[in-house]
Amino acid sequence: MNARFDRSRFHIGAYYLAPYARTRRHMEDVRACGMDFIVNMQYDRAALDLMDEYGLSAIVSGAVPGWIGCDGRNAGMMAQLNPLSLYDQAASRFADHPAICGIDAGDEPSCLDFAHYGRVIERINALFPHQFAYLNLFPSYGFLGKGTAEQIRSQLGCDSYAHYIGEYVRHVPTDYICLDYYVYSASVCGFYHTLRTASDACAQTGRDLFTVLQVNSHQADVYLNENQLRYQAYSALAFGARTVIWACYTAGWWYHQVLDAQGEKTPQYEKLRRVNGELRALGDVCMHYRRTDTHFIGAFTPDALSGVGKAAVPALDTARFYGVHAENGERLLAGQMEALSRDGSEALLLCAADDPSGSAPHAFRVLFSSSCTDVQALGDGRPLPVERLADGLYAVSITSCHAILLQAHP
Repeated sequence: MNARFDRSRFHIGAYYLAPYARTRRHMEDVRACGMDFIVNMQYDRAALDLMDEYGLSAIVSGAVPGWIGCDGRNAGMMAQLNPLSLYDQAASRFADHPAICGIDAGDEPSCLDFAHYGRVIERINALFPHQFAYLNLFPSYGFLGKGTAEQIRSQLGCDSYAHYIGEYVRHVPTDYICLDYYVYSASVCGFYHTLRTASDACAQTGRDLFTVLQVNSHQADVYLNENQLRYQAYSALAFGARTVIWACYTAGWWYHQVLDAQGEKTPQYEKLRRVNGELRALGDVCMHYRRTDTHFIGAFTPDALSGVGKAAVPALDTARFYGVHAENGERLLAGQMEALSRDGSEALLLCAADDPSGSAPHAFRVLFSSSCTDVQALGDGRPLPVERLADGLYAVSITSCHAILLQAHP
């Protein structure tokens, strides 16, 4: 099952490839931008042929009945409106294609529908042996970034996000948890809360974390800058994300997609291309590790971690790294990882979280000690120099919203 979506690799995808952006030139641009799959792709045979030629994959919508939770008015009604027989009928009409790696099963459902979704996911995986069933979940803020507490409860179908994720892992047998969170339309602390809740559930149940992030903007007069893209992506890596999906490449929702309505590149294209290049270099190495915890280091205010359930520390000690901190107290998000090889190696994915808006970046040093003499640092897609100081200290430079991967090998 799922042979077309190699889960041993780090994946970068995007939502939407509209009909006006499906020529050979457009496929070349998707690949050059660093993506390897498209979500919510229509069954367009000519476009799928081109995708296959360029090594791109598609998670197709419309192959099975869709389901969207939205404002919660249909919560708990999926079993009645989408019985399993509809999925059997859909599979009998489906014509496979080598570019199709996944079947879109829906978006942002209420937890009141998770029991039925568990049966649906099992049925899709059985009916489509070469694909996996793709399902994206609500973020902690529900359907709208600024919803009331009552609106969020009606959309999630429960009183807390921990309960929502808990019900998902209890009922739905995916080997991943996929969720979206649009931090610049909501809040940073909510971003951390959502990622931590999902990543801890992944760690407890052996699932992978998929995250959907924003390259576009909900404001017509605002373009997200390059560092804002980095901040989202590296924060997700620090919480163990093994697949990152950007919204939106072509028209889907909001403003300032990567391509405009004529299929031409907007300023977001080059920003995303550069960030994806750096992200893939780090993500590929992170695939040799598994996240065990995520820490907050430095001057995080209580408001910045409101509801996250974990306090910041002035410096971090792990099995292989000691006293990890920014020289002037800048905020660091630290994803602690152990090697899949079980050879005792450890890694820290450090995201410079001192400037989440990406508006005023500056460089600073991260200081640490290690029990290992073989210490390496990667960042911006390349090896970084690690300076050895007196008293067994190491130093490595980082820039706001960027990330470095520290690796210590025994």
